[in-house]
Amino acid sequence: LSVTELFPLQVIFEHEGIFLHPSPDEGSPDQDLLVSGSLRIIEKDAEILVEYRPLEDSVDPSNMLCAGQDSSSVVEWGQSAGEKSQSRQLLETQQSYETEWDMVNAVSFKKKNYTNGDHERSRWAFSVNISDLKSITVKEEGWTFLILQLKDSSSSIPALHFHQGGSKILILFLYFCSTFDETRLLVSTPSKALSQSFENLLDDNNFGLVHKFKRDPYVTTLGSFSKVTNYIYDALRGTEEQQQQRPPEEVADLLGEVIPGLEINQQEEPGFEVITRIDLGTRPQVSRAEPVSADEWSKHQDPEGRIENEAALRQRIFKGGLCHAMRREAWKFLLGYYPWTSTLEERKSLQKAKTDEYFRMKLQWKSISEEQERRNSRLRDYKSLIEKDVNRTDRTNRFYEGLNNPGLTLLHDILMTYCMYDFDLGYVQGMSDLLSPILFVMENEVDAFWCFVSFMDQMHQNFEEQMQGMKTQLIQLSTLLRLLDLAFWNYLESQESGYLYFCFRWLLIRFKRELIFSDVLRLWEVMWTKLPCQNFHLLVCCAILDSEKQKIMEENYGFNEILKHINELSMKLNIEEILQKAEGIYLQIRSCKVGVKFSSPLCDPRHHGNATPRDLRLPQNSCRGVFTS
Repeated sequence: LSVTELFPLQVIFEHEGIFLHPSPDEGSPDQDLLVSGSLRIIEKDAEILVEYRPLEDSVDPSNMLCAGQDSSSVVEWGQSAGEKSQSRQLLETQQSYETEWDMVNAVSFKKKNYTNGDHERSRWAFSVNISDLKSITVKEEGWTFLILQLKDSSSSIPALHFHQGGSKILILFLYFCSTFDETRLLVSTPSKALSQSFENLLDDNNFGLVHKFKRDPYVTTLGSFSKVTNYIYDALRGTEEQQQQRPPEEVADLLGEVIPGLEINQQEEPGFEVITRIDLGTRPQVSRAEPVSADEWSKHQDPEGRIENEAALRQRIFKGGLCHAMRREAWKFLLGYYPWTSTLEERKSLQKAKTDEYFRMKLQWKSISEEQERRNSRLRDYKSLIEKDVNRTDRTNRFYEGLNNPGLTLLHDILMTYCMYDFDLGYVQGMSDLLSPILFVMENEVDAFWCFVSFMDQMHQNFEEQMQGMKTQLIQLSTLLRLLDLAFWNYLESQESGYLYFCFRWLLIRFKRELIFSDVLRLWEVMWTKLPCQNFHLLVCCAILDSEKQKIMEENYGFNEILKHINELSMKLNIEEILQKAEGIYLQIRSCKVGVKFSSPLCDPRHHGNATPRDLRLPQNSCRGVFTS
């Protein structure tokens, strides 16, 4: 078979969102340069080529945001040259309430001047014949990146960074394509089981796989991806006899090796109760309301600025959210930065005190010399992680887009200052995702920092080294789903998905990467009302899964298909429908009837449900907060 016969289509594989991180050693004029592009595997003139093409930089400089040198607020540049000049003059004369901290707060931005912008982008493009590739090395640094080594050691290819996934499928395409040149790429990964699975992949029914690849390279590769992943789990499961002998806690430990930080304790703990009969009633229909307007908000304030009838206002925000104009003020109350009972004057005093406290902490890291930094490995590590994460956080959002964006500078400074505030935790990947929407709404460094501190107080356990918060939430979610829909839970369990690890990202950063940016703002403000229960986000998870269960079960999705399907929901979810369903599930649980007496006050007998004669064991603390109204 010729290559042309095997590949009637020119493009075999294409994947966007692959990044290069050029260093000064590689000729980059800027150590912070991040090059985004697309990679294709194509058939051209009877050869298979791997091509990388950087994306064109389409940022309009007139839409950049600028931070004043004497202010921690972000303001927008005008559209015309004259307006920009006026804005700059305004920034130079503007006096903020933290003027005494100007020496710390000054934000300057260098402008990168390229004499030939197209040349700077195109210089990172490359094309290589697949027969010239020797090996692929897979490495992890919070995300996956691939190092492609050429047979000619005198040449090199920049590392390919996959911030948004997709690396394993690319490896399989390259692996398959290399077989047609009677060569086989060496694949080196951190996982011994995964490396071995690549070695064994084509040994099993090799001829059949080649012909399947000829007919449909994409589907065949995805099928082989399932085979690679299943190999890991086959290695973990062992033989049928071994499965029967292994205690549940050992299986949980093995799974924990595949999913770091998700060790699930299967042993029964004291304090379990037995539910013998549950009657889950009909789920009520729920409607949403209009967002709270500025006029409505002002009606809840007395002449001195105190919030009146806080409970009713929280309920309105839960049912309808906030209009965007009110978020900057209302979020400070929802997050606990402002007390609900404070007057306007008290809030001004609080803000001034918090400004002083913030800049004292910011001065701590701003004043560290290079010599001191060389002797502080933890701070260096935090700083390195922050710089990498900031450069890829919400870069498609106008507030953060473009090179040398002041919004990114504020994002960086707040995260660095948080390391001074909580040095034990410091910075963990994912925290930039939590800060980004808050800074976007506040448009002020100090206010954004203290709102972020309050949010992190809620999310702290998610990012601790033992990730106890994540473990607890996954156990609670699994328990809740089992009670709500035992049939679906059993199906997931049969597909080795009962631990709901595919919900990990949902819980870790509160759906930040699953929803469009405006929907993230709506969901978070609803959750911050703490209505109708503390852990409403778990019911949001159940609502999403309830919407997808029919397709998952009818299509008989396995482990990999479930994971792929859930990942592909990103940016396709309707937040208002999800909130309606989540509230409906809560009301349904509230009204269910249980035929057993509970001794624990943490477990209200009205708050669990799915009709089944089978006894269900429920940990007493599993519904703490979830069902507290």
